[in-house]
Amino acid sequence: MDYKKSKAPVNTVTRNIMDLCRDTDNIYESVAIIAKRANQISIQIKDDLSKKLAEFASYNDSLEEVFENREQIEISRYYEKLPKPTLLATQEFVEDKVYWRDPVREAQQANLD
Repeated sequence: MDYKKSKAPVNTVTRNIMDLCRDTDNIYESVAIIAKRANQISIQIKDDLSKKLAEFASYNDSLEEVFENREQIEISRYYEKLPKPTLLATQEFVEDKVYWRDPVREAQQANLD
């Protein structure tokens, strides 16, 4: 996923708590869902960065090393400019793009039916 195209803000934003607990009716549950999604996003971004930087791994010293260092710097700058995983996860949660479920709540609903 291209996180650069996300509408997530790069800086911290004050959020309305009621927007965050709209689906769960519990702010703590919402924060737990956002935290888990942020961890997933962080792992994806780290894997992507590692794969791209692994292409430059070489154990030979050469004149091309200066050029490769520039490319590595550009790749690193791109990932540094991305919004933080918590901001990306919060934006996804607010936009209802995060799938989550509560097995306890589902079992209670099944018993009521």
